Amino acid sequence: MAMLKVACVVLVCMVVVALAPPLAEAAVTCGTVQSAVAPCIGYLRNGGVVPANCCNGIRSLNNAAKTTPDRQTACRCLQSASGKITGLKPALASGLPGKCGVSVPYKISPSTDCSKVK
Repeated sequence: MAMLKVACVVLVCMVVVALAPPLAEAAVTCGTVQSAVAPCIGYLRNGGVVPANCCNGIRSLNNAAKTTPDRQTACRCLQSASGKITGLKPALASGLPGKCGVSVPYKISPSTDCSKVK
């Protein structure tokens, strides 16, 4: 009888674990990040006036990245994308959230350690 109780407890635990949502899975993808910042490329290369659709994308991305895994994913995606686009000016990139009225909890920079972003 005791073995049956143990088996039932183990079965219940397995069902709970199987149905529980993943703990640290990011909802933000690099595709999301790229779509959000694509309208900003011209500004990030040449400066000038920040396009409204750029700021809309930055706000949208900031609203989507509410958890630590989401912010870390966004950080890594931004760094990866910045390495593939020629002519981007890091100073313009780091100041972009502020120009769009968005507060980002980490510095936008190629040297940011994304694993430490909270």
